[in-house]
Amino acid sequence: MTDTAIRPFRIEIPQADLDDLRDRLHRTRWPDELPGGGWTRGVPLGYLQELAGYWADGYDWRKQEAELNQYPQFTTTIDGANVHFLHVRSPEPDALALILTHGWPGSIVEFLDVIRPLADPRAHGGDPADAFHLVIPSIPGYGFSGPTREAGWTTDRVAKAWMQLMARLGYQRYGAQGGDWGAFVSPELGRVDPEHVAGVHVNAATMGFIPFGPVDPDELAGFTDAEKVRLERLNRFLSDMNGYFQVQATRPQTLAYGLTDSPVGQLAWIVEKFKEWTDSAAELPEDAVDRDHLLTNVMLYWLTATAGSSARTYYDNMHSGFWGKQPGTTPTGVAVFVEDVAIRRYAEGGNNVVHWSEFDRGGHFAAMEAPDLLVDDVRTFFRRLR
Repeated sequence: MTDTAIRPFRIEIPQADLDDLRDRLHRTRWPDELPGGGWTRGVPLGYLQELAGYWADGYDWRKQEAELNQYPQFTTTIDGANVHFLHVRSPEPDALALILTHGWPGSIVEFLDVIRPLADPRAHGGDPADAFHLVIPSIPGYGFSGPTREAGWTTDRVAKAWMQLMARLGYQRYGAQGGDWGAFVSPELGRVDPEHVAGVHVNAATMGFIPFGPVDPDELAGFTDAEKVRLERLNRFLSDMNGYFQVQATRPQTLAYGLTDSPVGQLAWIVEKFKEWTDSAAELPEDAVDRDHLLTNVMLYWLTATAGSSARTYYDNMHSGFWGKQPGTTPTGVAVFVEDVAIRRYAEGGNNVVHWSEFDRGGHFAAMEAPDLLVDDVRTFFRRLR
């Protein structure tokens, strides 16, 4: 028989695991570093030593664990995989259901600052008519969903799992929102479950929202200044910032040994992206996102040993029929933050874009960097679709 049970879940990390982490941090074998490199060759030694020291002796996991445990959590089995999720029902009975999907190197921690405003706008200066019942799952292979046990967990498969999850929770009509991998899963969810998905909202959108291959010079001449900046940012990413992508898409198992054994290795692998992908006005990642939430996000990879299984998302997608999606018909909203690369003319080629917003602050991790902007844009987009 298929296991469709929904089981209550509470985060309760054994103290032995925390003691082991602290011991490993104190025993880190540090590399050398060339002088004057800054972030150009990777995460600077002095910065990482200080951050790791705070992680070992200043950061309070139990406080963060209690914050996460404020929200009702559950697990269920879908397509053979364990799925962990937060389910936060709004006090407003007519609220629209909304499933929020994180990406890599994110987690459910990304959404901590938007949960209450989205679920209870009445208590946060908003219109109660904009309320949402929130479902916030951990992608299989990430966080408390735990490592996947078989290959093939593409974003398409995740979307089909989310369709089952929302049906299992009894939601007949719902919206989808996500960034990074969530900006792949959410549009696909609109494709596989169009009868129930009212609308799709994305940020940090890439494939399907950017040019596929070089841009013809004649076409480039018609770009706005903002679009040219985004194209330059995209080209820089492809030439200088996507080494992590190539490794995770080709040799995730090899990478997994180092990241699963060394907390500093896992920290460096993730914190580099928070430096490179957040609003460039931030000198350090903590200037853009809360330091404790940043470390809590890293903790969800470390404590669950999901460095390898989360990396497999890249391998599975790049070794599947990842490209050539049929155009989506679900109403789609796009929020473009200052570090994003989405360009409207390409987004409209494969999506039914009915809402487009551009912001002068915030970056890839919008729910952490600019929660006020993201919440307002999500409310505005779905207001017409309720």
